[in-house]
Order: sequence, then C-alpha cells, then structure tokens
Amino acid sequence: MTKAFCSCAYSYGSQPNSCVCPVCMGLPGALPVLNSKVIEYAVMLGVALNCKLSLNSKFDRKQYFYPDLPKGYQISQFDVPIATNGFIDLDLPLEFGGGHRRFGITRVHMEEDAGKLLHTGTGSYSQVDLNRAGVPLLEIVSEPDMRTGIEAAEYAAELQRVVRYLGVSNGNMQEGSLRCDVNVSIRPIGQLEFGTKVEIKNLNSFSAMSRAIDFEIARQAALYNQGQSEEIVQETRLWEEGAQKTVTMRKKEGLADYRYFPEPDLPDVILKEEYVNGIRDSLPELPEMKRRRYEEMGLSMQDVLFLANDVNVADFFDATIANVPDIKLAANWIMGDIAAYMKNEKLSINEIKLSPQELSELIASIKSATISGKIGKEILLELMAKGGTVKGLIKEKDLVQIVDPVEIEKIVDKVIANNPKQLEQYRGGKTKLQGFFAGQVMKESKGKANPGLVNKILLEKLNATN
Repeated sequence: MTKAFCSCAYSYGSQPNSCVCPVCMGLPGALPVLNSKVIEYAVMLGVALNCKLSLNSKFDRKQYFYPDLPKGYQISQFDVPIATNGFIDLDLPLEFGGGHRRFGITRVHMEEDAGKLLHTGTGSYSQVDLNRAGVPLLEIVSEPDMRTGIEAAEYAAELQRVVRYLGVSNGNMQEGSLRCDVNVSIRPIGQLEFGTKVEIKNLNSFSAMSRAIDFEIARQAALYNQGQSEEIVQETRLWEEGAQKTVTMRKKEGLADYRYFPEPDLPDVILKEEYVNGIRDSLPELPEMKRRRYEEMGLSMQDVLFLANDVNVADFFDATIANVPDIKLAANWIMGDIAAYMKNEKLSINEIKLSPQELSELIASIKSATISGKIGKEILLELMAKGGTVKGLIKEKDLVQIVDPVEIEKIVDKVIANNPKQLEQYRGGKTKLQGFFAGQVMKESKGKANPGLVNKILLEKLNATN
C-alpha cells in the first residue's frame, strides 16, 4: 500500500529516507493527492465498529512544530471525522473473570503519520527518518467505558483482531502498526463527573498497557485518599517498563492550540450510499460474529476465544469441520497438538504442511476405526512437518488398525506366554499389571491393535481360571 497523499510505497524496516518524495518530505509547491484506499479502509473500519458514517467529511490542518513533521502541520480530521458514535463487543477471557463487554467508540478519523527521530548514543544530536511521514493512520477514540487495565488491554486486542480480520493493517505493535495512548481518571463511587485526566504514552504491548493503567489508577487513588487530589494534574506521563511505574513527561495546560483549519489543498470526502453499502456487504465475518457462531456450535468459551483469535486459525477450523462435522475433535486437535507444534517450530498455521482437508481425513480415519488415536498423532506430526496425505501414509507405513478379534487374540496369547512371571503376579492380586500387558500387546502389534478390543480380550485371558 502507498502513503496517504503520495505514491511512495512504505515497508517497515526500509533504509532511512528511502521511501520519500517531495510530497511526504513537505517540499514547497508539492501538492497532496488522496489515496482512495484510505477512504475504503476508513469506511470498512467505521462499519465494523458499528459507527455512524459522515457521508460528507473533510481534512484539516493540525499545526504544530516538531523536527519529524516536515510540513510544520499534520493533515488530519478535526470537527467532521469520517465515523462517529459506534461500539465494539468482546468476551473477556475466563482467567480475567470472563463475561461480555461493550465499549463505546467516540470517533474514527483519518490522518497521516509523522517521521521518526533517531537519537544518537551521545545525545548531542538526532537524525530524522521520514519513511513513515505520510503513512495513513486511522485514529480510534473510545468512550471512557473501561474500568481496569485488563479491560483496556482486551479492548485493544479486539481492535487488533478486527483490523487483521478486515485486512486493514497487520496490527503489529512492534512495527508501529498499532499504537495505544491511554487516558486515566478516577472518581469516588457515586460521583458522575470524572476527575482530572492523565495521559500515558510509550505503551508497546497489551500487558504493559494493562500494568500501566492499574499502576496509574492506584497512584491517583492513593493521592486522592491522602487528601492530595490537587496533585493529580493534567499531564502526559511515560510508562517505565524497567521500574514498572509512570513518570511525568510533560505538563499540559488544557488542549494545545493546534489552530486547526480546513486543508485547502484537498477536496471534501463525499461518500455515496451505494459505495458504503457495497463495503458493508463485502465485510468478512468479524471476530464477534465468529465467537457467537462457535458458541452456538456448543464449543466452550475457552475454545471459542482460542479459535477466533487468529483469522487464519479460524479459517483452518472452518475448512476442517466443513468436511467432517466433528466440531469438538477438530477444535481439540487444533488447540492441542497443532498449536503445540506451531509454537515449538515458530510457524503460523499457514506455514505448516498440513491442510484442513487432511486434518478432516485424519479425524474421519480415527472415527471409522481405520487407525487408532495414537497412530493418528504420529501421522499428524509427519503431515505437519513433511506434508503428504493421510491415506498415503496409512498405506505406505501399513498403519491400518487391527480390528479382527482372532488376530488380536493371537497377539494376546503370545504376550501372556512370554511373560509367565507377570501373569503369576497379576493372578496373585497385582491387577495393575494389566497396563503392562496392554502395553506389550500394543508394542507387539506396532500400535495397530484396536485398544478397546485389546483390553476386552486381555481381561478375558488374564482372568481365565483354567
């Protein structure tokens, strides 16, 4: 994707100042031209967040001086944002108390990013990288509906899910594709108006966000309880990860005077109903809808949250159960062995060699007793690492389960005959040895004997008195 007002491509990690042109460098006489994809993504997000869309919005200039802002102003939206007054629904994980929450969205507006300052080790000067200048941003402002650090972090994680599902952004915090600033204010129980608002910046993970908010709530509450509420001032604080505390960065006297005025170089953004409806109809199933659908299938909330967290995992699960409708078994395999393998090998579900079709084939083979669950696990590992087909592997390795009682009886007889000492101990009351015999039978049959039949025949033979 190119930048908001010029055709420069931007890719994270490029050489400094290699993705720049006269427009994003703010050179005199260079004029911005709006990238239509920015509008499309803004409308997609606005619709996904249940917002009211402004069919007629505009861009504004937000004036401030900073070395990484080459024009001396940022193109943003001020009084007429593209989307307002929405909400987002999410489920809190069980370990945080569970439950359903709805958080209000105040507005979503379009703007451009600034560049980045690279401070030298000596601290005597800084260098400017303008690669990010002009990269399109969608700023989402939420209502003050969260009450704990966990709720705010889960809200941010749900927004990340939504933009990833929509394909609007990769949402990676480490690349600056998702950034969060939080405002914290407290009030005594029963009081309607909020206390003084304190902003916290420098939050580079959801867990840092959660800890910073809880620290700040506790800091403000302590000052309030000691009768020092006047020390809670409107300011911007930084989160220090090392010390696990917030510290003052700069004091604010109300809103800075940005001297907003309509951007004269860009026309108004006018949307047609047909355009908006076209986008509305093309939206994918969003995380919240997916979770409700999975819940209706009878999956537990733990399963639902895991499967709907990543759109690729959800697609893999959906494709698996389309062929074999054993929902719980498919969920267990994906959340168990497959997730463990992905974690160990540091792979995503799209990078493993197992396809959803082969996973459903594997489940079908176990359900039809063609192979045992144990052999299923062995096949699964091979499929994830090397690919191939379930049928091919069963044939190649001769893994078909032995379900003929006569054949199993022969193996059981052989194992009992080879272990007279254990047989004597078993019949002398050491019945725990049944597990030993079962293990030997499975070993002798290379894991192919049907475990249910093995145990049935084994018990008959072990307990025979003649």
